[in-house]
Amino acid sequence: MNLGQLKKGESAIVIAIESNKELKNRLGSLGLSKGVTILVKEYSLARKTMDIVINRTQLALRMSEAKQIQIKAKAKTETETETETTQADIKQIDVESITIALVGQPNVGKSMLINAIGGAKLKVGNFSGVTVSKKTVHFDYKGYQFQIIDLPGCYSLNDYTREEKITKNYLDHEEYDVILNVVDSSNIDRNLLLSTELLTINKKMVMALNMTDEADKSGVAIDQQQLSKILGIACVKTSATQKSGIGDLMDAIIETLIDAEHDSRLLFSDPIEEEIAHISRFLQDKHYKPRCGFRELSIRLLKEDKEVFKQFHDEPIWIELQPVLQKAYEHLYLHYETKDLDDIFNDEKLAQTRGLVQETVTYASSDKETLSDKIDNILMHKVIGLPIFLFLMWGLFQMTFEVGSIPMDWIDSFFASLIDGTKATLGNNELSSVIADGAIAGVGAVVLFLPNIIILFFGIALLESTGYMSRVSYLLDGFFHQFGLHGKSFIPLVTGFGCSVPAYMAARTLKNDRDRLLTLFIIGFMSCGARLPIYVLFVGAFFAPESAGSILFLIYISGALLGIIAAKFLKMTVFKGEDEPFVMEIPKYRLPSVKLIWHTVSNQSMMYLKKAGTFILLASVLIWFASNYPKYPDIAHQYESQIEAAAQQQQEEKVSQLSNELALYNLEHSYLGLVGKASLPFFAPLGFDWKMAVALEAGLAAKEVVVATLGILYGMGDAEDENSEGLIYQIRKNIPFASAIAFIIFVMIYLPCLAASIVFTKEAGGWKYLAYLFVFTTTTAWVASFIGYHITLMLTV
Repeated sequence: MNLGQLKKGESAIVIAIESNKELKNRLGSLGLSKGVTILVKEYSLARKTMDIVINRTQLALRMSEAKQIQIKAKAKTETETETETTQADIKQIDVESITIALVGQPNVGKSMLINAIGGAKLKVGNFSGVTVSKKTVHFDYKGYQFQIIDLPGCYSLNDYTREEKITKNYLDHEEYDVILNVVDSSNIDRNLLLSTELLTINKKMVMALNMTDEADKSGVAIDQQQLSKILGIACVKTSATQKSGIGDLMDAIIETLIDAEHDSRLLFSDPIEEEIAHISRFLQDKHYKPRCGFRELSIRLLKEDKEVFKQFHDEPIWIELQPVLQKAYEHLYLHYETKDLDDIFNDEKLAQTRGLVQETVTYASSDKETLSDKIDNILMHKVIGLPIFLFLMWGLFQMTFEVGSIPMDWIDSFFASLIDGTKATLGNNELSSVIADGAIAGVGAVVLFLPNIIILFFGIALLESTGYMSRVSYLLDGFFHQFGLHGKSFIPLVTGFGCSVPAYMAARTLKNDRDRLLTLFIIGFMSCGARLPIYVLFVGAFFAPESAGSILFLIYISGALLGIIAAKFLKMTVFKGEDEPFVMEIPKYRLPSVKLIWHTVSNQSMMYLKKAGTFILLASVLIWFASNYPKYPDIAHQYESQIEAAAQQQQEEKVSQLSNELALYNLEHSYLGLVGKASLPFFAPLGFDWKMAVALEAGLAAKEVVVATLGILYGMGDAEDENSEGLIYQIRKNIPFASAIAFIIFVMIYLPCLAASIVFTKEAGGWKYLAYLFVFTTTTAWVASFIGYHITLMLTV
C-alpha cells in the first residue's frame, strides 16, 4: 500500500520510494526515507495535501508524491533487516593502503576500538613540531592494508587547545582517505557537536556509534539507518568492549571509499546556506582553484578562519572578496542578532545536533499534545484553516486603511502648507511653480500613503516570522495545484503584496523551471505596496469610509484570483509539463523577532521614501515640465484680457470659468497632453481620458508616479476653489465611477515597475520573457478593464 491510503492518525513504515532521484534526494534531506515511521496528522480539504510527522518533524506532502511512497503496517525486526556483508558483496577498489583519520571527543573508546581490531600493530611517535603522541595503527582486512592515525581527542575544531590545533591542522593539510568519527552512543548529544563540524570538511566520512552496550543500558535507542540517511554517511553501531560491529564498520569504510559521492547532507539554516552559495558562486565565477571544496572553503571564510584569511590576503581576488564577505556578515548579524560569529556557529551546531537527536534518538515516549499541535489543530484545519487565513488578511487590509488614514490628514496638511509657503516666499513665477506644483506636490502625493505602506509591510513580516506562512502554503497547495501552481508559489506570491522585486527573487525556491516561470508571470497580479496609494486614493474617492477596508481587501483578493485563473490558462497553453513535487518542512511556531520585523519594515519604508525623494522627485519635475510646456502666449494674452475685464466687472464666477478654460487649454496642448491624446484610442474603450492614460504610462517607471501624475494633472485649475478637498475631490469630480473601476483593474494587472521588470528579466532568463510579460499583462489588463467598465455601466445606469 502507499502512504496516501493511510487514514488520519495512522502510522506506518516506509519500505520504498518509487520516484525520481530528485524527489528521493529531497525526501531524504528531510528525513523521509526507507525504514522511517510516518504518522499522518491531517489531510487538507479534498485530500489534495497531507500533513505528516516523521520523528517529531512536521512535513507537508502532496498526495501525488505520497502515492509514490510504499509503506507497510509493521516494521521489520532487526534480525529481518540486518544482512551480513560478505567478501563477494564488497567491490574491489584500486587502493593498496587506506589511511583513516580517527577523530572523536575524549573518552569515546577510540583506543579500545583499535584494540578490538585483531592483529593491529601500534606505532607511537610525536606529531610534527609538538610533543603530543601520535598513534599509528597498521593492519590488513579483506586484502586491503589499513593505516589508522589516532588524532588527539578534542571537543571541537577550534584553536583553543593544543589538541584541537593538532587535529584541525592534520585534517586540513595532511593526506588521508576517510575520516572515522567515533561517537559515544550513551552521550550522543554532546558528541554530535564535533560530528557536525567534521561534516563540513570535504572528505569522506564514516561514523562509529560506539558503546552501544552502555547506551542500551541507559535506555538510549539510536536509529542508525535514519541517522545515515540524514547525514549522508554510513553510521555503524559498535561496542569495543564486546567487539561487536567491527566487521560491519570496516566494510562500511570500504564501501564509502568505493562510492564516488561523499558530500554531506547536513545543512545549515537558510541564511548561512544562502551565503555559502553566494561565496561559492563568486569563487567559481572567478575560476579560483581551492585546495579543498568550494563549500568547505566558504564555510571557513564565514567563520573567519585565520589560516584561510592569510591564504587569501596576498592574492588578487582578496580585494573583490572582501565586500562579498562583508555583505554576508551583515546578513548573518541581522538574522542572529549578534556580531559574534563564534556564537552564531555554536548556536548553529547546537541546533543541528538537537535536530539530529530529535530525528534519530529515543529516550522516552510521550503522547502529550504539544502547544504547537494544539495551534495547528485550528490554523491548519482542513475546513476552517483557509477562512482563518482570509480573515487575517482582511483584518490586515482593514487596519491598513483605518489606522493608516489617521496620520494621512497630518501629512496632507503639512504638504499643503509647504506648497502655500513656497509660493508665498518665491512669488507667482515659474520657479515657485516647478518647486511647489511639481516637486513638492508630486513627492507629497506619494509620502501621503507612507502609513499605509508601513502597516501592510508590518503585517506581512509578522505573519512570516511566526512560521504561519509555511502553513498557509500547505493549506493552499491543493487549491493552487488545480490551477497549475505549486504550494511553494505562495511564498513569492504573498511577498508580492509587499514588493515585486523580492517576490521575483523568492521564486528561486521552485526547482522546476516551468513552475518557476509560471510563478514569475503571476507575481505581478499580486498588488505590491506601490499600488496601494492608487487604491487608497480611488477607494477614498468613491466609497464610504466604513467600507473602504473591505473594498481594499476585495481588490487584493480579486487580483490574486485573476492571477490564479491566468496561471491555469498559461499552464494549459504555454507551461505544459510535469509538476514539481510538493515536499516541505513545516517549521515550529516561534515568537516574532522584533528586530528583524523592524529591519524589514524600516528597510522597505526607506526604499519607498528614497524613491519618493529621488526617482519620483525627478519624474514629478519632468511631468510638471511636460504639462506646462510649450507655452502659448497669444492664447494666454486673449484669456488674460477677458479675465481682467471680468474682474473689473466683479464677475467672479466668469473669472473662475475663464481661468479654468485657460489651464485646460494649456494642459491639453502640452507635451503631456499630446502623448496622452496619442494613446487615447487604446484607452478610450475603457472609459479613460487622456490624463488617466498618461498616469498609467508614467506608472511603467514606478507605480508611485501614478498618484504623483494624477496629483499634478487634476490638481490644476481648481486650486482656489473653496470647496476643493484636495486630490480625492478632484478624482471624484473628474472621473466617472465606471472609469474608476476600470482604472483600478488595469493598475491591478499591468506590468510592474521598471526595477521589478529588470529583476524579472534576470530571474526569467532573458529580455524575451519581459516582452512576453508585457504583452500578456497588457492584454489581460485591457480585457479585464473593458469587462469591468461595461459591467459597472450596466449596474449603475
